[in-house]
Amino acid sequence: MTAHRVVVLALDGVYPFELGIPSRVFGSAGSRYEVLTCSADGGPVATNSDFSVTVGHGPEALATADTVVLPPFDLGRLTRELSPKTGEALAAVAPGARIVSICTGAFVLAADGRLDGRPATTHWALADTFRAWYPRVALDPDVLFVDDGDILTSAGAASGVDVCLHVVRKDHGAAVANEVARACVVPPWRDGGQAQYIRRPVPEEPANGTSATRQWALEHLHEPLSLAHLATHARMSVRTFARRFTEEVGTSPGRWLIQRRLDRARHLLETTDLPVDDIATQVGFATGTSLREHLHATIGVTPGAYRRTFRGVA
Repeated sequence: MTAHRVVVLALDGVYPFELGIPSRVFGSAGSRYEVLTCSADGGPVATNSDFSVTVGHGPEALATADTVVLPPFDLGRLTRELSPKTGEALAAVAPGARIVSICTGAFVLAADGRLDGRPATTHWALADTFRAWYPRVALDPDVLFVDDGDILTSAGAASGVDVCLHVVRKDHGAAVANEVARACVVPPWRDGGQAQYIRRPVPEEPANGTSATRQWALEHLHEPLSLAHLATHARMSVRTFARRFTEEVGTSPGRWLIQRRLDRARHLLETTDLPVDDIATQVGFATGTSLREHLHATIGVTPGAYRRTFRGVA
């Protein structure tokens, strides 16, 4: 099997943490990926810390990439227009290559015109600037990442892990992505969006949280779990439980349950030959029709189409 080549374009002011995310995530998928790092001119790259990095390749590597990743750089280097050097480097990207940006990397894609008329995201704190500079982009600052096919954009810092895991999941299925997540000691999928990380008061009495009830719910997904059932397990009123759950997780209990059931259903679709109705029963959907509707609303495909796609790459 030929390894899928990922080329990371490091620009001056790059954040070292995010620069290392593609190598860490894709590198944990074994021989499925080859990760190279390049700069716009082949020379060393100044980071936003007190050191520079020497990369192994120049911009010519971009022409060989199946996927290009643009890590973020510090805010002091944000400009509305591309520098000629960066523009020439992006011009080397082969048609059809997938492009992934992290945080301020979306500004580079927008300045290059690649996001015009397309959905995208970036760090929530930069949303106003991004909208003012690039009004043709359909910005959504409330999500961790946006997958628009050949271009994926993600929010700040750790969302780079989320989007890279998502790419692994698309390429090789949930089972491989879960193993990569385990190797990196990160969750395979984070709930909610950027809104849960915006500054807000710390919930009162954090010791009396909903974590234990969430773990219990995961062990009883096949049962009909109502909000009242969850609140009773947590020994809270329904109103208090719903409020604390949303504060801690960033989404409502009902939406969280649906997502967890869909996660379990997707795993069973990939790894078993169980009929859809049986999978629906095992994960807590009332009928196979309910599973089909939720899956289609979430990822736009039927269970049969999902199984054909991911059983083929798993």
